[in-house]
Amino acid sequence: MNPSVDHDLCIGCGLCAEICPEVFEMGDDDLAYVIEGASCEDAGCCQDAAESCPTEAISL
Repeated sequence: MNPSVDHDLCIGCGLCAEICPEVFEMGDDDLAYVIEGASCEDAGCCQDAAESCPTEAISL
């Protein structure tokens, strides 16, 4: 499972980084990014982060 963030939809709320900091981080532009080399399988929180995203910007 390789997560991705659609930056056209991301509003920079930070919920994904709060829920799943092992996989998501906030960039200098206040948008969410997937941490390079992060694994949803290892973290176990990607689904919760995606479901919590208010704009559905996260794809799994």
